[in-house]
Amino acid sequence: MNYLELFIFGIYPYICLTIFFLGSLIRFDRDQYTWKSDSSQLLRKKQLRLGSMLFHIGVLFLFFGHFFGMLTPHFFYESFIAAGEKQLVAMITGGIAGIFGLVGLSILLHRRLMDDRIRLTSKPSDILLLFILWIQLVLGLATIPLSAAHLDGSMMLKLAGWAQHIMTFQGGAVELLSGVNWVFRLHMFLGMTLFLIFPFTRLVHIWSGFASITYLFRPYQIVRSRRLGIGRK
Repeated sequence: MNYLELFIFGIYPYICLTIFFLGSLIRFDRDQYTWKSDSSQLLRKKQLRLGSMLFHIGVLFLFFGHFFGMLTPHFFYESFIAAGEKQLVAMITGGIAGIFGLVGLSILLHRRLMDDRIRLTSKPSDILLLFILWIQLVLGLATIPLSAAHLDGSMMLKLAGWAQHIMTFQGGAVELLSGVNWVFRLHMFLGMTLFLIFPFTRLVHIWSGFASITYLFRPYQIVRSRRLGIGRK
């Protein structure tokens, strides 16, 4: 293990998470008018609905799949599903979701680059973000055939072990990545980098999406009708 590897997979995750949370909080506090998705729907609706729908379905499934799949300890599910079976399910469902997300993002990227009005009103960070997400989805799909070479679940357990060690501040996380292919490592690095740049891009609107769930638990508001009397002359 060299110092670069130790930094990227042992220290860099904490830098990314710190900036992710603090940066989001500071931006919400100081620049609330920039807290938006910057939709280009008014400029051109064509391709937006299909591309956005496919992208969001795929990415949301992948996010929650990675979140629960990586952070759920093995002993929680080993009594009813083996590690190899869980990995196979993740490969199949993740592959389908990844294709959905990649197709949708390709449509959105083509729309943003090929339409003159949208391209001219796009920030450099918008286009860069789409490219990073596109590469990240390609890398994720590229890990599937590599995972197929380890159908016993050993690769999944290594990656999940690393994530759980990082999130619980345990030592020895980097050592768990011994023998992990560079494609997985690059996919992990780019994923962490997305958390790093999150507060500085339109991605902050994701917080608003999660916050909207609280409306389901709000108390009812009582609205009374007001009758206007019409007097006679």
